[in-house]
Order: sequence, then C-alpha cells, then structure tokens
Amino acid sequence: MASADPLVRLVQVTKRYGAGLPGSVPVLAGIDLEVARGESLAIMGPSGSGKSTLLNLMGTLDSPTSGEVWLENEPLASLDAAALARIRNRQIGFVFQAHYLLPQCTVLENVLMPTLATENEVLRDGAPDRARRLLDRVGLGDRLRHRPGQLSGGERQRAAVVRALINEPRLLLADEPTGALDTASAERLGQLLIELNRETGVTLVVVTHAMTLARRMGRLLELREGRMVPGSGAGS
Repeated sequence: MASADPLVRLVQVTKRYGAGLPGSVPVLAGIDLEVARGESLAIMGPSGSGKSTLLNLMGTLDSPTSGEVWLENEPLASLDAAALARIRNRQIGFVFQAHYLLPQCTVLENVLMPTLATENEVLRDGAPDRARRLLDRVGLGDRLRHRPGQLSGGERQRAAVVRALINEPRLLLADEPTGALDTASAERLGQLLIELNRETGVTLVVVTHAMTLARRMGRLLELREGRMVPGSGAGS
C-alpha cells in the first residue's frame, strides 16, 4: 500500500547533455514528480524520450542539469560521491534489460555480490538465508549452484531481481526488464515484480515499452518531448 509521504521527489528537473556547449541535447524539461512509498509506477514513452535518463537520476547514477532530486527527504545534490554510493548499495536496487550476472559465479554467489559492500553487519550476516528464501520465492530454489549459462533468459532475469532486492532496498528501479524476454517469460516476470512490490513494500518504478507490463502498475506516466504527462490503462 502506497503512503502519501513520497520516497522520491523531483522538482523542476532538467537534463541537457553537453550543457553549455554548442549542439547540446535537451532530454528532460522541468520534470516534477513524486513517487510514494510502496507505489508501483510505470514510465513509458518513445525511444529517446528520456525514460532511462529519468531512471538514472532517481537512482543517483546521473545528476540533473538543474532542479532537485530528493530521496527519503534528502536532496541528493547535498551528498558526496561516497554517500551516493552507499545509497545505491543500501537503498536502491537496479534491474536492467541485460541481467549483468557474472558468468563464472553461481546464482547464489551473484545474488550475494551486493552484500559484500554493505557496512550493515546484520544485513550481511543474514544475506545467505535471505537469498535462499528469495530464490525459492521466485522459483529458483533448485538453481543455487547453477551458473548463468545454465539458466533460461527468464531465470537469469529472475535471479537479477533477487540480486536487486538482497540488501532490502526501499526503491527498485527496472529499466526495460522484460525487453529481452519472450512473451511468456515477460508475463511471468511482470507478475513477479508486482507480487514482490505488494509483499515487501518496495517502491517500484519500471521503464518499459510493453503496455502489458505498464498496465500492471498502480500508475502510468508518459514522457513526451521531455515532459511528463499522465498515461492511461494502469492498474488493470
């Protein structure tokens, strides 16, 4: 259940690549956005509309040209690189179109990788049991010692979702998570993301071209010419 207190807030955010240089490229223009705690949100738009850029700004992987990005009532611009890295590791989980699993590591080892950098000893010590529970939850309980090359595309992406959740983040950002999957696997992954959002309370923001996935989210927004507009068909 989403709360009224926003987890993420963007205030008049703009992004221009090559700002101050001839031929600079405007991507985002005055974005105002609040994402409530526990919400599920889909962001759609044509290729090149700035969807991934917007996700990167929320995830501290990039910074705006102007405007403010807030996470947990804290302006990200006030934080140094080390503090931002801690936030990425502890508070944000990322799922991309490519799974980025390490081919030489087992599924369990891949999932546990983010815990190596956490300073929270309780979280780190409990990670193996948590990983096994999550992997069992997503149907990979019998694949712990398999390597990525022994898994299907859908299984690899499910393992990537568990890796993104292993440090119990408050925010899960998914960039075209079903883009490389067949229809059946994409359907299962979309359902899984929604179920995990409801079960764990993690705030979920998904960038997607897939209307079937977007309609599963509680809210749908579209990016058009660098500006955010309400979408249609979400929550069905």
